[in-house]
Amino acid sequence: MRWHRQGPILEIRLLLDYVASPSHFKQLETILYTDLLQFIFSGLTGGAIYALIALGFCVVSNTMGIVNFIQVDFVTLGGMFMFSALFALGLPTIPSLGLAVILVALTAMVIERVGLRPARSDNHLVLIFLTVGLSIIVRGVIKIVWGTNRMALPPLTPDVPVQILGASVLPQALWILGLTVVAIAILTWFFHRTSLGLSMRAVASNPTAAAVVGIGTGRIRLTSYAIAGALGGLAGVLVTPITTLNYDVGVLLGLKGFAAAILGGFGSFPGAILGGLGLGLLESLSAGYLSSAYKDVVAFVVLLLVLFVRPKGLLGK
Repeated sequence: MRWHRQGPILEIRLLLDYVASPSHFKQLETILYTDLLQFIFSGLTGGAIYALIALGFCVVSNTMGIVNFIQVDFVTLGGMFMFSALFALGLPTIPSLGLAVILVALTAMVIERVGLRPARSDNHLVLIFLTVGLSIIVRGVIKIVWGTNRMALPPLTPDVPVQILGASVLPQALWILGLTVVAIAILTWFFHRTSLGLSMRAVASNPTAAAVVGIGTGRIRLTSYAIAGALGGLAGVLVTPITTLNYDVGVLLGLKGFAAAILGGFGSFPGAILGGLGLGLLESLSAGYLSSAYKDVVAFVVLLLVLFVRPKGLLGK
């Protein structure tokens, strides 16, 4: 009996002696450092997807003043169009990606022109509920056209892990991070260097003054939906190769993107990027150091905490 009581104590002492050894301590430190890098890269990958979706929410919110819940379905449509371009049309990967993003943008323009613009009410609450109804309709059409079975998309390049600072990173993660940076750069150029982008910023800043100087709200609304569709479609094309593709795959991703937009400050583009990356890192670190069961809960717990402490978000005005 006495030996059993001392057993755990001896094991703890042996463990401490093992860790106290300089070589073993260095090995443990390397493992912990590698794991942390792995979690960071994983978090940045998911955060980039959330940032793209959050930017889509912000574009429509700034020009129309509403929450566009169809954004979640733009993510699904991106994956579905990519699947059809690859396997039905037989196109190569990169042309399929470009075609999928363009088709989602065109679909978004049709939805705005046919589904939202004929609405007789300018009440924001009515329009928000209208986007919820249109989202259900779009999801039903996706279910009819592509079915309910889960599908898989191949990665953009062969899935051979790349070693970065000791961490193994899939090439698809690098594609996600790289194309997200490119999309943000193009968006920044568009809003600061083109007349249409400047007009959209004017409408976002002061809709009444913009209308007085003759800026057409119809064109601005159509463009904002096209940009939101392109961003959502790009997110869907990039994320579905590392998840499964289904008719409602964009719902949870879209809600997390919405949470990221609120976390950063709804309507703020830098806030959307910061909120998306921050949310992705929180998810990855909590899954790695706590439990993967809490991964999907973290986004909404953080959202509630932000609403309690700083309702306008991190960079909201």
